[in-house]
Amino acid sequence: MLAALLTRPSFNIQQWFTSLFDAPVVSKATFDRGYVVLGLAMYVIGLVMVASSSMPVAERLFNDPFHFVTRHFIYIGLSLSIAAVALQVPMSWWHKYSGYLLLVALGLLVVVLGIGRNVNGSTRWIVLGPITIQAAEPAKLFFFAYLAAYLVRRRDEVMENWKGFAKPLIVFGLLAFLLLMQPDLGTVIVMFVTTFGLLFLAGAKLWQFLAIASVGVMALSALAVFEPYRWKRVTSFLDPWQDPFGSGYQLTQSLMAYGRGDLFGQGLGNSIQKLEYLPEAHTDFVMAVLAEEFGFIGVSLVLVLSAWLVIKALLLGRKALAQEKYFEGFFAFAIGIWMSFQTAVNIGASAGIVPTKGLTMPLISYGGSSMIVMTLALVVLIRIDHEIRLQSIQATYGGRK
Repeated sequence: MLAALLTRPSFNIQQWFTSLFDAPVVSKATFDRGYVVLGLAMYVIGLVMVASSSMPVAERLFNDPFHFVTRHFIYIGLSLSIAAVALQVPMSWWHKYSGYLLLVALGLLVVVLGIGRNVNGSTRWIVLGPITIQAAEPAKLFFFAYLAAYLVRRRDEVMENWKGFAKPLIVFGLLAFLLLMQPDLGTVIVMFVTTFGLLFLAGAKLWQFLAIASVGVMALSALAVFEPYRWKRVTSFLDPWQDPFGSGYQLTQSLMAYGRGDLFGQGLGNSIQKLEYLPEAHTDFVMAVLAEEFGFIGVSLVLVLSAWLVIKALLLGRKALAQEKYFEGFFAFAIGIWMSFQTAVNIGASAGIVPTKGLTMPLISYGGSSMIVMTLALVVLIRIDHEIRLQSIQATYGGRK
C-alpha cells in the first residue's frame, strides 16, 4: 500500500515530508476538560464531607440527619444548571455589562442591610421563600468583572498616574463600607487582596502599591483593634489555649481534630469533633473534619486540587493577555487570586495559622450562594479557555482555505 502511494505520479515525497513537520499542531478540543474534572472532584469531596460532618447537628435541629446533605446536593444540581446556561454567555457580555453587574452587587449589599436575616449577630442573608442569598458572594464576582473591565479601559492611566490607580479603590471602599455594616470583614480582606494583586499585575507602580497597601493594612488593623469581638478573635488565635472554653473554644476543637487525624486519619465517619464539639463543622470548619477523618493525606489532596485549579486560572490569564484578550486575562487573574486566598484563609483559620474569618472552602463547604458563585467563576474560566481555543482553531483552519 505504501509502495503504491510512493509510485503515484502525483505524489511528491519532498513536499509531503516538509508539510508533515511544518503543519501546525492544533488541538480540536474546544475547552479544557481539566476544569470540569477538578470541579466535579471538589463537588464529590464536598458532598461526602458535608454528609459526614453535618449529620449530628442536623439530627438535633431538624430531626433529619440528611437535612444539610440533601440541601447541599440540591445546591450542586442548581449550580450545574446555572453553569449550563452561563456557559452560553460570551465573555463580551461580561465585559459590556460589567458596570451593571457592579450596580447589582451594590444593590444586593444595600438590600441585605434593610431586609436581611440576622444570624449570630451578622446580617448577610436575603431570604426569598426557600432560597437564601448571601449578598457578599455575587458581589465579589461582579466587582472583579468590573475591575477587569476598568483595567482594559484605563490600564495606561493606572500605570502612569495616581488617579487611575485610585479610582477602583474608591469603588472598593464603597463595597467595603457596606460589607462592614453587616459585618463581614473576611470578604473585605479577600476583595482587598484580590484588588491589589490585580492592580499590581496590571502594571501599577510599586510605590503606589506599597503606599495604599500599607494604608489598607493599617485600616484593617484598626478595625480589629477598635472592635472588641474582632480583637478577641485575634488574641484567641494567637493563644487559643488561654481561654479554651471561651474565645478560643472553636479553634481548640479544630486543632484537636487536626491532631487526631495524624497521617491517614480516623476513617470516614469516625470524627469525634463533629459530634457538636466543633461549631460550624460543615461550613467554615469542614476542613478540620476532613483532616480528622482523612488525615494529612486527605488535606494534601484537597490542597493539590485547589492549587491545580488556581495555577490553571493564572496560566489562562497569562495566555489571554498574550493574545491581547485583556479583559479575559485580568478576569482570570482575579478569579485565580480570589480562589487561592480564600482557600488559604479557610484552611489557615481551621489550622490556627490565621484568625477565624468565616470564609467558606471553595466548592467544598456547605452553602448555596458560595457554591453557585464559585461554580460561575469556574464557568468563566472554561468560557475564556473555550474562546481562546476557538480563535486559534479558526485562525489555523481558516488560513488554510
